[in-house]
Amino acid sequence: MLRKSSFFVLFALVALMCSCISNKQLIAFRTVTPESAEEINKTMKPQPEPRVKINDALIITVTALDPEAVSPYNLPTVSYESPASSTVPSTQSFQYYTVDEEGYIDFPVLGKLYVVGLRQSEVIGLIEDKLQGQVVDPIVTMRFLNARVTVLGEVKRPGTYPLNNGRMTLLEALGLSGDLTQYANRSNVLITRENNGKVEFARLDLRSDDIFTSPYFYLQQNDVVYVEPNQARTTSNQSIGLWLSMVGTVASAATVVVSVLSVGSDKESE
Repeated sequence: MLRKSSFFVLFALVALMCSCISNKQLIAFRTVTPESAEEINKTMKPQPEPRVKINDALIITVTALDPEAVSPYNLPTVSYESPASSTVPSTQSFQYYTVDEEGYIDFPVLGKLYVVGLRQSEVIGLIEDKLQGQVVDPIVTMRFLNARVTVLGEVKRPGTYPLNNGRMTLLEALGLSGDLTQYANRSNVLITRENNGKVEFARLDLRSDDIFTSPYFYLQQNDVVYVEPNQARTTSNQSIGLWLSMVGTVASAATVVVSVLSVGSDKESE
């Protein structure tokens, strides 16, 4: 019975020293209340459409009631077929426009169009205006092919994720990456963004409802989210020798306690 007690004392002391993460450190949005939603809605702005940047890949198609009339204004589709078997059906893929270093795309018939800095709807409007008088009732669609965000650091699935429809919030990106680990520093999430050829940094506190009104709450194409480790992770990554030394110290202390209890027990039995 005494030996079992010694193991219990040792385990309890080691567990106490290793439990470095408090419950408060793991809870996000601690300041959010039903009343705070009203204040957030007063200042929160809807996400603006993404703007075209240099090196963006754009899929643009032009349609109309007369398909032959818009055929010259569309890039041809590319068919991929397996070389191993002629029975495998081919897969068609739309070609895309790459925005060059000067901000232009080379559009069929219309020539070079300057699109850097324009929003999706503005690019569509620009092309539709150019087509007036050439095509009856043209319909232009555009989407970003290479729009993505990257999530790094203390998340369960770091990686790069597509920015579907040009819209994603910080919370959605963290959800795609499997959520934060227990070692994530929720008070200091870094957002890296390129804007007009310049790098921007912002740090958001997930514990506060202020993130909902931040201009970085809605992510843009090619944003990078970095979740840094908290103090518990830093402590856990220290040298194993130090950890073993701590365990040895705890074990020695537990042995002394057990020895004292054993002596006291023997005297009582006498």
